[in-house]
Amino acid sequence: MSTYFEQRNEKTLSAIEDILETLPDFAQQFNVGISMRTMPLTRLGYLRDIRVFCDYLIKRRFKGKFVYQLTLADLAALEPEDIEMYIDYLSAYSLDGKKLSCKEHAKERKVSSLRALFKYFYKKGKLENDIMTKVDSPKIHQKPIIRLDVDEVAKILDEAETGEQLRGRQKTFHEKTAIRDEAMLSLFLGTGIRISECVGLNRTDINFSDNSFVVTRKGGSTSILYFSEEVAEALKKYLEWLDAQIAEQTPFGKRITDTDALFISSKGSRMTPRAVEMMVKKYAKVTTPFKKITPHKLRSTYGTNLYHETHDIFVVADVLGHRDVNTTRKHYAAMSDEIRRDVVNKVKLRDKDDPPPPDDDDGEE
Repeated sequence: MSTYFEQRNEKTLSAIEDILETLPDFAQQFNVGISMRTMPLTRLGYLRDIRVFCDYLIKRRFKGKFVYQLTLADLAALEPEDIEMYIDYLSAYSLDGKKLSCKEHAKERKVSSLRALFKYFYKKGKLENDIMTKVDSPKIHQKPIIRLDVDEVAKILDEAETGEQLRGRQKTFHEKTAIRDEAMLSLFLGTGIRISECVGLNRTDINFSDNSFVVTRKGGSTSILYFSEEVAEALKKYLEWLDAQIAEQTPFGKRITDTDALFISSKGSRMTPRAVEMMVKKYAKVTTPFKKITPHKLRSTYGTNLYHETHDIFVVADVLGHRDVNTTRKHYAAMSDEIRRDVVNKVKLRDKDDPPPPDDDDGEE
């Protein structure tokens, strides 16, 4: 049986084929050219951004053409100003009859996709110039990091266990999912894994002999991570419950269709990222109503807590699976303030406990 990630790649590759049918020939060349060093999800993201750019070109720069008729010669005819006008266009545009808009981070991502496109063909000698080197990236204003405080971590876990503040259908449904939800929240808060890493876990990935588990990272690589006894207890409790439900095949009144998956949905299949997001939102809404908590914010919570305990940003980067420690610095910028506070008294100008130097005054001024 194929894994969650293999199934996801198959769907992504199918989506890539579909979008390539609407794009110029150079998009196919680009997709094949970068396939050896990028994952399907990355390529799909690039192609979606290129589609928006091509749609802009036929509306504003090459009127009368269809998207599929655009060529590398058309790209070569562009000036840096054309890209700057495109970035401005992204503030409010339409695609397939839908009105859309991009904020700072979305603009930055689309510009990054164009940088990859132009750089590829410039290196291949099919473009004489890479105009993207003359285009500035949109300015990004860093937002404050949202995470759970220590008492809020306890609150959301307690709510998952008891469901005291839930009402109506959520209260009724909670009776069936409480053990699963508490285990999943504990895993997020105790290891900092990504939502895709969580939903991709199989039961066989968990090893209670040393409290470790195998996780598939972004890019397809695997790592072994470890969890605490507190997380282990929540997972064991959940798996005992799940074993009993599998024996009956009716955990939520539905037949289980994926017995390999660690976390099962109310439909009896592997949980989806969307379902996990809704689960987290449900408990966060009643425990931390003034914070928009998502699975990624739980990851930020773990990363910050880990840094507070270790004061080692390289450890945090390794555990979170960041290839570049600068990514960790960017997402956990508050750590810099912690470092500055921590080192204030580390450097001594004078040690007052030391005896004063001997008086060698010979009476001369």
